[in-house]
Amino acid sequence: MGYLQDGVWTEDGDRTKGGHFVRPNAVFRNWITPDGAAGPSGQGGFKAEPGRYHLYVSLACPWAHRTVIFRKLKKLENVISMSVTSWHMGKNGWTFDQAEGSSGDAVNGKEKLSEIYIAAEPRYTGRVSVPVLWDKQRKTIVNNESPEIIRMLNSAFDEFTNDRTDYYPQALRAEIDRLNDLVYPNINNGVYRTGFATTQDAYEKAFRALFDTLDEIEQLLSERRYLTGDKITEADWRLFATLVRFDAVYYSHFKCNWRHVWEYSNLWNYTRELYQVPGIAETVSLEHIKRHYYGSQRHVNPTGIVPLGPQLDFAAPHNRARLK
Repeated sequence: MGYLQDGVWTEDGDRTKGGHFVRPNAVFRNWITPDGAAGPSGQGGFKAEPGRYHLYVSLACPWAHRTVIFRKLKKLENVISMSVTSWHMGKNGWTFDQAEGSSGDAVNGKEKLSEIYIAAEPRYTGRVSVPVLWDKQRKTIVNNESPEIIRMLNSAFDEFTNDRTDYYPQALRAEIDRLNDLVYPNINNGVYRTGFATTQDAYEKAFRALFDTLDEIEQLLSERRYLTGDKITEADWRLFATLVRFDAVYYSHFKCNWRHVWEYSNLWNYTRELYQVPGIAETVSLEHIKRHYYGSQRHVNPTGIVPLGPQLDFAAPHNRARLK
């Protein structure tokens, strides 16, 4: 995967430091708010309005998947339009190749996601990542940081949807933040730190942190139906996007092979319950997920062969209701 340097596509450099995978920070950090006032970062002027904003996502990417989930849960499909990239990421990064599963780019008519970044900032330097929240009115990127985008979708557009569920309620914010701070480095990013490590030591450190944390979450879920208690919050959806990919991709492709998720009683039942929330199954594409990881990441899987298995039944009955 390459990146943009002063608006020019450049061959990828090393993304590790001492063998450890390092994820770069997002660059566009503006916020959509109900009245257009500035949010926690960036500038103001991005007022929540139906039809004004567009979401660029990959169905393969767990970070983008979070935003697809929140768009679905909050019933914002008619408020915020969406484009899906190709599952394949080749030498040109994310593209809108409809022969490889993309919906195409109906908003800007571009062929590559890098062109969206350049349209927003002609001399942009950095990674070309998904998700991207685009402002059709100002013709720029609002934000490309998934945790911030899901919080905007959670509450900024409440005037335009009849779903007022709050996945970041005030009373639970401290616990949600604590769990996010545990899950993100060790599980969400932990699978990447494991899979993209280039030294044995870096791999083993990430691997152990990953499974120590999965063990901790397994224990927590023996006492709580969801991560914070009896209500689903953003912490659950952030974890779900990794869990739903784990057995199909991370276990083998990223060498996260101590245990499958299905070998954890609580985590596996929990994953199935979240998958069975109305609308969520529609956001999960194992075809895009498997084709992207195995077919695109040739530095990890040189042959590009996509395995046919495993057989995963996310629709099977779960036992989580016992913890009500």
